[in-house]
Amino acid sequence: MTDTLRPPVEPALPQAPDSPQKLKRSIGVVGGTLLTLSCVTPASTLFVVVPDLFGSLGTATALTIAIGSLLCIAVAFCYSELGTLIPSAGGEYAMVSTMAGRLAGWLVFVLSLLVVMIVPPVIAMGTADYLAPIVHLDPSIAGAGVMLLATLAGLLDLRANAWITGVFLVLEVIAAAVVAVLGFAHAERGPGSLVSMEVAGADGHADTVTALLVVSGLAIALFVTQGFSTAVYLSEEMENPRRNVARTVLATLAISAAIILVPVVAITLGASDLAELTGGDIGAMVAAWSNSAVGTFVSLCVALAIVNAGIVMVIQNSRVLFASARDKAWPEPVNHVFSKLGRFGSPWVATLAVGVPGAALCFVNLDTLYGVTGVSVTGMYLLVAIAALLSRRGAHRHTPAWRMPLWPVVPALLIAVLAYILTQQETAYLLWTGGITAAATLYWLLYLRPRRDTRWLVSIPEDARA
Repeated sequence: MTDTLRPPVEPALPQAPDSPQKLKRSIGVVGGTLLTLSCVTPASTLFVVVPDLFGSLGTATALTIAIGSLLCIAVAFCYSELGTLIPSAGGEYAMVSTMAGRLAGWLVFVLSLLVVMIVPPVIAMGTADYLAPIVHLDPSIAGAGVMLLATLAGLLDLRANAWITGVFLVLEVIAAAVVAVLGFAHAERGPGSLVSMEVAGADGHADTVTALLVVSGLAIALFVTQGFSTAVYLSEEMENPRRNVARTVLATLAISAAIILVPVVAITLGASDLAELTGGDIGAMVAAWSNSAVGTFVSLCVALAIVNAGIVMVIQNSRVLFASARDKAWPEPVNHVFSKLGRFGSPWVATLAVGVPGAALCFVNLDTLYGVTGVSVTGMYLLVAIAALLSRRGAHRHTPAWRMPLWPVVPALLIAVLAYILTQQETAYLLWTGGITAAATLYWLLYLRPRRDTRWLVSIPEDARA
């Protein structure tokens, strides 16, 4: 399904008048997969995000994550095609700007910026729960510490970080495997419980999980495997991006979905009763299935996984901010500062700019962060799907790139499903995200659009076009 046709033409978008700095190509498929899997951070997602799904969806959690993973296959197809057409550190916004116009690209940039700023502290705040066997810490303080540590690591060379995160990734996969084995070994109910659609109610009795609750939960389920998009952000630093980006995106989604979904099924079957499952205390379940030593080992592996996730997310997020400055999204003094590269080749100012505020966000209400993230991820995927629907217009039809199967059916169906999921989210989270998007639109209308010849000039590195 790889189309290599004729040499690509220059993109229609205007390029920056000066020569933009380029990130160096230093990683292949293995390094990119390690970094991308670490950003999905399957174990920390399993232990930090999934317990909240158990609390609202009970036995329907595995089904919801499975449906979300299937939807993500269509999303991954869109990312793979667009990421090989437009291999840029700007990720979604570079792809959408090129295909759907500069305003659409600006809006997807704002949504992606919301996601990349919120997700790391959401994950980081889970550290305290899994350090509890050794030391008791306030979740916000522990999360802020993880974010600052991740920021320091993010200043290093990308190749070094690929190996650091690779070691941590092995540990978190081991933790997830231990949970899966113990859960299946202590199964209390049969496979039919996976579709029993029950959650423990406040009065102790079982409540039914409705189809609308499952649809509402899909926003978080999409977030569970969301990190596969990191491959697109890293495309500017990948060797042979037109081949390796698609491979990394699709392989990462398959691996991460398995690492998350198998333990979720095991936990659903192995929980002693519905109340324990709904409580979502996976660490306590592991200790009950084995002993305190195993529980402590798993908890420490998860804590390391969270640090790992923080490192990779800071790396990804700094590339987004770096690319936006290179593409003249801000007033010139801001662009100049954010586009600076350090001695290791990393955008050091942009790294600090995403890491330090991330530490501050650890002191914001967690439910609000979850809600805004779910809406932002869904909206971002919606805009990417629209761009994928337009990816074979005009000159782009003949650009060498990986091409998804069943186009245009896949992006068209994805647009319809994601739009419906958005309508089922809580009004407060829609208002928060909508308000931020409205403010971003005003910035576009009042600052960027009147300066369209000198601002928001989405650039694609020359060697990426070859």
